[in-house]
Amino acid sequence: MKTKLCSMVCIICLLLGLSLLMTSCNSDDGMTLAGVEINANGELVLTYGNGTSQNLGVVVGKDGADGKDGIDGKDGKDGADGKDGKDGKDGQGGTVIIESSASNIVAASAKGLRSAVNIISNFKSTVQSGWYPGGSSTQEYAGGGSGVIYMMDKEEGDAFIITNYHVVYDVDNYTANGISDDINVYLYGSEYVEMGIPATYVGGSLYYDIAVLRIEDSDVLKNSDACAVTVADSDKVVVGSTAIAIGNAKGYGLSTSAGIVSVDSEYTSMLGADNKTTVTFRVMRVDAAVNLGNSGGGVHDANGDLIGIVNSKIVADGVEGIGRLIPSNIAVSVANNIIDHCYGTDLESVQRALLGVTLSISDSGAVYNAETGMFTIEETVFVQTVNSGALADGVLQEGDIRLSVAINGNVKEVKRQFHLIDSSLDMRVGDVITLNILRDGEELSVNVTITEECLTAY
Repeated sequence: MKTKLCSMVCIICLLLGLSLLMTSCNSDDGMTLAGVEINANGELVLTYGNGTSQNLGVVVGKDGADGKDGIDGKDGKDGADGKDGKDGKDGQGGTVIIESSASNIVAASAKGLRSAVNIISNFKSTVQSGWYPGGSSTQEYAGGGSGVIYMMDKEEGDAFIITNYHVVYDVDNYTANGISDDINVYLYGSEYVEMGIPATYVGGSLYYDIAVLRIEDSDVLKNSDACAVTVADSDKVVVGSTAIAIGNAKGYGLSTSAGIVSVDSEYTSMLGADNKTTVTFRVMRVDAAVNLGNSGGGVHDANGDLIGIVNSKIVADGVEGIGRLIPSNIAVSVANNIIDHCYGTDLESVQRALLGVTLSISDSGAVYNAETGMFTIEETVFVQTVNSGALADGVLQEGDIRLSVAINGNVKEVKRQFHLIDSSLDMRVGDVITLNILRDGEELSVNVTITEECLTAY
């Protein structure tokens, strides 16, 4: 009989890492998800360990040449020439999304579970047991959290995992950097001690609460139905969108909860994982249930795509449903930065490019799109100050209004202040940055080239 991971809560904190002790229990769960496929009819079929299956209906269109998918236009979005499908002209055989439908939540959850992992970090600390020399002992303990498979080579059994920094770090851990040197990852349906996959720390950031782990040559991964997560553009997520949280809640194993996005972008300040540094995160707010152990786990949209990484919640009397997550654009940019700068090197932290300017907002408002029925917020972002001798000195001026930023030709419109701030994570030494600005009513473009000197460790 395999030993399944269970836990007892030892510490409660705002950051949602879970401190736990390892115990044993038995599990005989015949409903473990064994397979996910889309059949020839475009229907999503889930197969379970007990041999049963569940057909969730059509999720991928067939281009509906004869209108089979269109019944009086209700389901005819994929019927390109559907006689009955009034809306059939829009069908391109793409994924059909019906927000908040029960079958869609099941399908999105199944997709998210394929990239979800349970993470157990083991720590050691020295406990002083007396004033006299030698009066100390070593305490061993474990922390539980979650993560998502970001990149994966199934044939080789290799993967990069995104999680929270505080899931793999403990201020009292005996290692020099506080990072666990004994980390194990568990796939959904394989959350047994014998099926743990050893993972190593690549790098991380206290200030972004993101860490990257590496798995190599894992037979468990090779023989699984796991896959890398599909990442959504979190800048396009609007209030009211579906939010499905997947993680190791309370250390009971991977599970899901669902809600909506309450706030698309806000800032929160708290003590960092070191219990002494005050850090400020840009986060998304959701009302989906997140608990201790959800830290580092993914939150997914109605399509099953990643919109953020859980990192905290508010725990207080009179407060319900305020969970916070690091938007996927930030999490992925931090992960890419860590992989580019730390993997295979001696570095362990984010290397962020600083142009040397302070930005401010002169105008902000909600814009309603009558076609989509959605609200978005747009801001006018301008340069408040330029630091003397900085990379932007002599290139940008106070009062310049930012319109867009392009990194090696990849253009991003600046409609929120964070668009430019977040883009600094994607800048690498040698990159040419083109800033489209409005200066004294005239639109112009200026260029800067990223140098080693403007990189700062975070």
